[in-house]
Amino acid sequence: MAEGMFRKAIREAGLERDVEADSAGTHAYHVGSAPDQRAQQAVRRRGAEIAHLRGRKVADEDFERFDYILVMDGDNYSKLIQRAPVHHHGKIRRLLSFSRKYPNLDVVDPYYGGPQGFEENLDMIENAVQGLIREITGESQVNMRSGN
Repeated sequence: MAEGMFRKAIREAGLERDVEADSAGTHAYHVGSAPDQRAQQAVRRRGAEIAHLRGRKVADEDFERFDYILVMDGDNYSKLIQRAPVHHHGKIRRLLSFSRKYPNLDVVDPYYGGPQGFEENLDMIENAVQGLIREITGESQVNMRSGN
């Protein structure tokens, strides 16, 4: 969901040529799978599309390739900090560290809940994505990763 909403914000900000976005997980549970149908529907209602995305696991080269490696929660943050070379630790941040309304909270996985959980997550994600866009707007070449 975060990648879809970030890609939408990139388009709206006219940054498609300057910003690369990709998402990956810290676990291999959904490698090769499309996003949950409820997530697809919720994102689509907000004007973005994620049906074409397929799950993949974070790769070691991602730490070199991307300027931002964003996570949804503390567990994923800890996993990536343990895995990443020390000189890349500053790239790893919680997505909501960019949010003014939900600073540094976890984006809880809505998978086991109802549709409202997806909507609440999208509210948080959209708010944080706007903060991220504000931060990167002045940079000439920025790459981003959202991990979940």
